[in-house]
Amino acid sequence: MPAMTNLLIKDDAATPVEYTFVPVTDTPIPMWRTQIANVPLEGQMRLWMSSQQLKNMSWKNTLKLEVPVMETLGASGTSAGYVAPPKVAYVDTTIVTQFADRRSTIADRSNALKLTLGAVQGASSVTATGILNQASAGAAFSASVLPGPALFTSLVVPN
Repeated sequence: MPAMTNLLIKDDAATPVEYTFVPVTDTPIPMWRTQIANVPLEGQMRLWMSSQQLKNMSWKNTLKLEVPVMETLGASGTSAGYVAPPKVAYVDTTIVTQFADRRSTIADRSNALKLTLGAVQGASSVTATGILNQASAGAAFSASVLPGPALFTSLVVPN
């Protein structure tokens, strides 16, 4: 099993910002959280990865990312100078779940993962288009020991 390490993930800003997700716990479900300066704990982004064997012996692999959006202060506070701390306005959540038959192979699961990511990245009627080009990713998923790909291809949960 790959050890839990910091995960570096870039956002979708015009000039992408790279966030460091720090391991928080590996039990019962591995979880990472950002440590963004001046953002309260409840405002930090969170990432979980889990793998569960189902009754029919197939596997359910899930990656969940939560991105809290903080309220912005519209007033300068009370006449006494008190300013309430910012709170979470809402949380955007993305979940990717794969159901893998117990007879599936790493190659089968890697192919399904790459096809899914291709659809998410903007598959279109023109070949090799989309937001990110996957042409150079041949066998990259099945050969990877990184936490995300390993969860979906090798059925390995980081610890």
